[in-house]
Amino acid sequence: MPMDNWLSTTWEPNWRSLQYFNLYRLVVAGLFLLAFLFPQTLTARLSLFPTPVNLLLTGGYMVFVIAGLLLSIHWQKRFNLQLSLQVLVDILVVNLIMLGTGGAGSGLTVLLLVSLAAASLVGRGRLVLLYAALATLAVLAAQIYGILALSFEETSIVQAGFISAGFFATAILARLLGQRAMTQENLARRRGIALDNQIRISQRIVERMQDGVLVVGADGRIIRHNPVARTMLGLSDDGIQALPVPLAAGLGQWANGGPESLQLAGFADRSLLARFEHTASSDREQLIFLEDLGRIQERALQMKLASLGRLTASIAHEIRNPLSAISHAGELLREERRGEMHDRLLRILNDNVLRLDRIVQDVLLLGRQNQAQPEMVVLDSFCPAFVEDFVATESLAPGVVSWQPGRDMVLCFDRTHLHQILWNLVSNALRHSSRGFGAVRLEAVVVADAGWVELHVIDDGSGVPDEVREQIFEPFFTTHHTGSGLGLYIARELCAANGGSLTIGANAPGGHFIIAGRNDTCLPPEASADRAQN
Repeated sequence: MPMDNWLSTTWEPNWRSLQYFNLYRLVVAGLFLLAFLFPQTLTARLSLFPTPVNLLLTGGYMVFVIAGLLLSIHWQKRFNLQLSLQVLVDILVVNLIMLGTGGAGSGLTVLLLVSLAAASLVGRGRLVLLYAALATLAVLAAQIYGILALSFEETSIVQAGFISAGFFATAILARLLGQRAMTQENLARRRGIALDNQIRISQRIVERMQDGVLVVGADGRIIRHNPVARTMLGLSDDGIQALPVPLAAGLGQWANGGPESLQLAGFADRSLLARFEHTASSDREQLIFLEDLGRIQERALQMKLASLGRLTASIAHEIRNPLSAISHAGELLREERRGEMHDRLLRILNDNVLRLDRIVQDVLLLGRQNQAQPEMVVLDSFCPAFVEDFVATESLAPGVVSWQPGRDMVLCFDRTHLHQILWNLVSNALRHSSRGFGAVRLEAVVVADAGWVELHVIDDGSGVPDEVREQIFEPFFTTHHTGSGLGLYIARELCAANGGSLTIGANAPGGHFIIAGRNDTCLPPEASADRAQN
């Protein structure tokens, strides 16, 4: 692309440069006026005498320059017109003054050279050649007039010609310099825009990071931080602030050759992992990355579950076929009575077949846990029917599992999921209870002004030990030798799939589990979960 065409699409008026140009012209006008008012030996050679015409011309020139300066500051429109008028006035005034000082030989043409150079740096495209042409015509016309009417030397026309050539040379060279300056300015502007965009993108990335980021100065004070770090450390929104003492100590140890990471506890009930890194900053700033260890452990658990899911899903169906064959063979062997030892071995075989079958069923449920179809379940009819079914299936005495009637309580839940969750919880409660009258209780409680209902499963056993309460919902964790370790995990995941939750309460005095769900309306599980968090 030609340079002029490229500049025509990227050129912008430089009003600041035009203002400086007008200031220069104001100084020149002031010097002319002083030379006319106070003629000295230094200016006597220029024949600058205070005639009425010269004073009027210089005064008008100064007024016009002041007007142009004010326009360039307060009315920044029609840039080319303003610049062109200023240059034309300079050409006219200087030539009129030159007529009274001997023409081109007076040396005042230098002022036109400076004006043309400045206009070429400030102006646009081929306009600068127009200014040079006008100055040339004006100087030649004034010199010819001086020769014909004012008795100038005829040889001075040659000097005027050389000066005119200097006008074009000055304009062209200044224009080339101006183009280079404009190119560099445009490049700097584009790079500045790109840098600003990159900073905005980087800032948004840092703000959206799940890890905390701290920028620490050489004095150990926090210069910048992202919202996650502010939440993790409980920082304020103020500017520079002190680094928490544990982090400051860890940063100092790392600076002296200590470990690159540090585990912290007690920040908003979180355990954090801090990592320190150097930067290439000339201000010797350091970076501190903060990670939530709980989230890391949760992510590791999800990866573990994903791996286990892929493994178990691929073999679960294959296990059931030989398992069925083993179970059938055990039934055939049971028909042959060969003694007490034979019966004992068959019982062991049957118990382990049932346990394996239960594990396979639990594993298969992991892949179907999110397929919830919530509906409004009336607990006063659902829970008694569940208790009756459970008591009959487990061959229990009446009253071992009891339901405390509510007052028309409803729960937004998938009916099949709720039945499975309760069966799991009540089975666990029964296993750890006294199995006497009222050993396991089901109670429903409305959470005031929250739109939630809690369904409590309580037993009269010894309760859940404190050392295993945090692990009770982990997959494959069990305290019973015949358990699969998946029941409570699946129950919690099914609650989450229905927009509710499953938590462990305080021992009352035995085990105490709480199912929570909405009772006002059946929202999608995602929306219900969001409202639960809020």
